[in-house]
Amino acid sequence: MKTRLELHAELVKILGSRHVYFQPPENLRRQYPAIVYERSQGSNVYGDDIKYLKWHQYQITIIDPNPDSGIVERMADFPYTRYVRHFTTEGLNHDVFKVVW
Repeated sequence: MKTRLELHAELVKILGSRHVYFQPPENLRRQYPAIVYERSQGSNVYGDDIKYLKWHQYQITIIDPNPDSGIVERMADFPYTRYVRHFTTEGLNHDVFKVVW
């Protein structure tokens, strides 16, 4: 199983900057474009009463004032990723993904 810090490093590559935040506090001043991510759920797979697969799922939100930047496309190409939805608030575009890591 890969670590959260390895995922963080991959997200920094996708974004092209260090504005990647894991479960940031509400009062943190962010710079955009940014990626905000958090653990969403995990799962185990059992066979013969033995756990043989375990993974975590993360919710990843790309926040960008530019609706046409390539960040969303790069994230969509990331392995084990599913696009969930898009919404706009306060003039910022939010694209939400789920990734199994």
